[in-house]
This record gives sequence, structure tokens and C-alpha cells, in this order.
Amino acid sequence: MGSPILIYALFFLALAIAGVVIADWRAERSAFRRTLRSVGPAMGESVPSRSDQLSIPVFGRVILPTFERAGRVSRRLSPSGAYERIERELVLAGSPAGWDAERVFAFKLILPFVLGGAILALLLAGDDISLLLFIAAPLVFAAAGWYAPEWIVRSRARKRQHEIQLWLADSIDLLSITVEAGLGFDAALTRVAKNVKGPLGQELYRVVQEIQLGKGRGDALRDLADRTDVDELRSFIAAMIQADAFGIPIARVLKVQAREIRIRRRQRAEETAQKLPVKIVFPVVLTIFPALFVVLLGPAAIQIYETLIIGL
Repeated sequence: MGSPILIYALFFLALAIAGVVIADWRAERSAFRRTLRSVGPAMGESVPSRSDQLSIPVFGRVILPTFERAGRVSRRLSPSGAYERIERELVLAGSPAGWDAERVFAFKLILPFVLGGAILALLLAGDDISLLLFIAAPLVFAAAGWYAPEWIVRSRARKRQHEIQLWLADSIDLLSITVEAGLGFDAALTRVAKNVKGPLGQELYRVVQEIQLGKGRGDALRDLADRTDVDELRSFIAAMIQADAFGIPIARVLKVQAREIRIRRRQRAEETAQKLPVKIVFPVVLTIFPALFVVLLGPAAIQIYETLIIGL
């Protein structure tokens, strides 16, 4: 097969990362035990026994702490600003349950070795594998494993923003109707939050809860704009805050904003439609044209070959 140096390098790299994780785990465990020894007698509490620790499921006792330690190691290896960027993407994705920045970084550290090791084992099990494929395939799959968790989070954030854009115009129309019917803005927002489905309804319901807990309406709406990062929603919130500050009738502002958002949505659809001819060029050139050339030029090429080559 050749190139055993690459296998040894990957093996020792995995051992090095495992050593860092184990060292970090031992340091954290030692610090935790020292804290328990110092705090336990003062609080009248005893250190959990080994039977109590073993009663915890394996996922919570072994797997989850390993992921947390791997996330901290991966965070140290990542460039500055990457952790804040992942946290921001998670907020835009709606803060999915069970997902946090350290867990994403843990997957970014573990998946490259899992995918790279799996494809390397498959290649070693086969016969007559070229050296280029033996070197390139594990590296490609390892790079895919490194970028896949961040790509999944980013795709979920974009999908959520798209759903908010689709529901925004109808939600503002419903909000305008309820305000014109005589409800106050907060009561109308509560009614819209109950009737609108999807991420926009969840965000509006969170705004209602924050207002009920005592947060100012402007601050709650600004936080909504920061959590979603949708341009149409941000401009709508800015208009509502200005209307509230200058005493402009809210119903009129809602009508204007709903009309402008519908115009933007139509313009965005037209822009997407105009981009389609450019995007379809490459599939046509790479898939349809070769088959078309074979059908049209194949008989002519055979006839030319028979005339020029066989005739001679």
C-alpha cells in the first residue's frame, strides 16, 4: 500500500489530542475534588460515594463530559472569534435544545477523526488503491467532518430566517387588523403570537412574555431584531419604535410597513428568478450538452471515420 508515514502521523495526532483531553479531564477532576473537600465540611455535605456516581447513566457520566472536554480543546485550537460566531449562529437558529457552542466544537474535533478513520479503514480493506486516493480521501472526509457541524448550524439559521421572512407580511397585516379593531398594541401582539405558526410566532410570544415581565417595549423589540437578524423585521421594528416615540398612529405605520414588506418579498422573488438562467448554465453544459453532442455528432463522426480511415 505504501505511505505508512501518513497512518502513523494520524495515529500519533489522535493520541496527542486524546492526551490533551485526558489531562484537561484530570485537572478539572482534581480541582473539583479540592473544591468539594473545602466546601463540603463547611456546608455539612458529604462527597458523593462511588455507588452514587455509578448510578448515573453512562451518557451523563462518560459521554457527555467527554464531549464537553473535547469542546474545550477544540475551542482552544480554533481561531479567535470562532466561538462567538458559533454562538451567534446558534441564536439565529433559535437556540436548538441540546446545542451549545462547546458541543458544536466537540463535534468539530471528533467528526474529522471518525470520518477520516472510517474511510481510511475502508481503503485499507480494499485492494489496488492508488496512493493519491489513499492520501486525499481521508483528508477530504476529515475536512468535511470539521466543517459539517458549523454548516448544519448555519443552514438551520438561514432556514429559520427564510421562514420569518415568509410569515412577516401576513403577521403585520393581522397585527394591523387587530389594532384597527380596537386592541392595544401589546394585546394585538399577543393575539398575533397565538395565531402565527413557526419561528416568527415563537419570537413574538417571547416578546410578549418579556414585556409582561417588565422589559420596555422598545428594548424587547430591539432584542427581537438582534435574535433574528432579518432586514425586513429590523426595519419594521425601527419604524414601530419611532412611531411610539413621536406619537404617530400605529395602525397607519402597520399598513405602510406591510405594503413595503410585500414589495420587498416580490422584488426578492424576481431577483431569484433572474438568477436562475445563470445558475442553470453549468448543469446544462456538464450534463445535457455532452449527451446531445453524442446523439448529434456521433453518427457523423462514425461516417467520417469510415470514409477517411477505412476508405484509405
